[in-house]
Amino acid sequence: MPEQPAAPASANPAASGSGAASEPGAAASGAAASGARGKAGGAHRATAWPEARAAAARAGSTARTGREPSYVPLGQALGRVLAEPLAALTDLPPFDTSAMDGWAVVGPGPWAVREEGAVLAGHTPAVVPAEGEAVRIATGARVPPGTTAVLRSEHSRTERTERTESAELTDPAELTEPTEPSEPSEPAEATEPTRPTEPTEPAGLIEPAGPTEPSEPSEPSEPARPAGAAASADRPGPAPAADRLLLHALREVVPGQDIRPRGQECSAGDELLPEGIVVTPAVLGLAAAAGYDELCVRPRARVEILVLGDELLSTGLPREGLIRDALGPMLGPWLEALGAEVLGTRRIGDDAEALYAAVTGSPADLVVTTGGTASGPVDHVHQVLDKAGATLLVDGVKVRPGHPMLLAALGGRRHLVGLPGNPLAAVSGLLTLAEPLLAALTGNALSEGRSAVEGDVHGHPHDTRLVPVVRHGGRAVPLRYNGPAMLRGIAAADGLAVVPPGGARSGQELTVLDLPWPAAGAVPVQGACFT
Repeated sequence: MPEQPAAPASANPAASGSGAASEPGAAASGAAASGARGKAGGAHRATAWPEARAAAARAGSTARTGREPSYVPLGQALGRVLAEPLAALTDLPPFDTSAMDGWAVVGPGPWAVREEGAVLAGHTPAVVPAEGEAVRIATGARVPPGTTAVLRSEHSRTERTERTESAELTDPAELTEPTEPSEPSEPAEATEPTRPTEPTEPAGLIEPAGPTEPSEPSEPSEPARPAGAAASADRPGPAPAADRLLLHALREVVPGQDIRPRGQECSAGDELLPEGIVVTPAVLGLAAAAGYDELCVRPRARVEILVLGDELLSTGLPREGLIRDALGPMLGPWLEALGAEVLGTRRIGDDAEALYAAVTGSPADLVVTTGGTASGPVDHVHQVLDKAGATLLVDGVKVRPGHPMLLAALGGRRHLVGLPGNPLAAVSGLLTLAEPLLAALTGNALSEGRSAVEGDVHGHPHDTRLVPVVRHGGRAVPLRYNGPAMLRGIAAADGLAVVPPGGARSGQELTVLDLPWPAAGAVPVQGACFT
């Protein structure tokens, strides 16, 4: 039976007191907790909202005992919770890499460019520049040994110049002007030896005394050849003129600039993330970069959803007293967003025997039912729980919407959360009982914060109210369509504000329960509606 909407009350800060009774972190009192327990056939005793959340968290913590972690491939780890710290398996980066597209330079500039290749990511450097040289390099490429810095392309310019390279120029004397060859020396007069007197010969016939052998004249120096002249066979000449590419820096080059040194982010063995972190897409990327193929994660909670009610349609327009099932399509994805593994969603109708068989035969850690938690003629949840021997931990909660919600222990560390049939009331039950239980069971942290409320918010005289809000300009703006049967407000919201009994004044800070997805977008302030 759907709950009756509460009559609005004027905002009354005095009635709210300190607000501690409506805060989710308050501890459950022993008397209230024991009053909510007992067999399903006991008297209905509503539990204060903070105490109901605490009871659900305790149930999840108890059920978590003995659940073993497992290793799953990265592709299956999204949304899971790390069961152990994530430690780096390698240095990050694993080697010195270029942070920019540009030039790997060695020594001070300008630099002669090595044009025969480039250093690319994923390849071992094929070109290793020497002092005074540069080579093209791509972002992420391994920096060649000896590199001084990486010069960004946009911070450099190149120019083509000519050069002359002498193949052999080692004697400085060869760079002097050539000299004329010296004349050969005249033979020296020889001293005539003493010998016997010979008869006088006629003039011109007398043979002069034989002189000593004259020394050989020195070879003349070879004149230098003009540039470009052909070299002799035994002496190579200078190489012909050739172009070369020079690289100039347009800014100061600092050693090590735009080089990501090995281990800059972490060293092998460093703890990257602690245990208990939810695996997000960014965590998957970090794990892959650090060398992981699989992660050790806590087991997910298995959940089965049982949709009750003969009046529900799965397709088409409402007709002849029949309405569309809004909870079946909504609850599965919502529970998955909370980290649960949804085994399935089953339509039971208003059949007590079918409900009993489904509840007792479900392999799920948590069974979630919709509707049937009140005391109408076809509200079978209480009698089914009593027949199954379940223990009620929470039987009704002092919250609007959603006060007929309940939590029961089925035995064997299994639990059942009974949600009211009205859609927004069911959301209230989901965030009050199912979310804290699942968070404790899987090790997730509850996501909530505090925000000042925009405008006065009406409250119930005695119960906590959960109101859809959207945060805008640092404030929580209540949305208009927040009756127990409405989803229009929650569909545009990014949270539910926890309004204490008696209401809240504009600017008062309230706890806001986050929804597991971002807001739908800019939503105009809708005012207030309680029906």
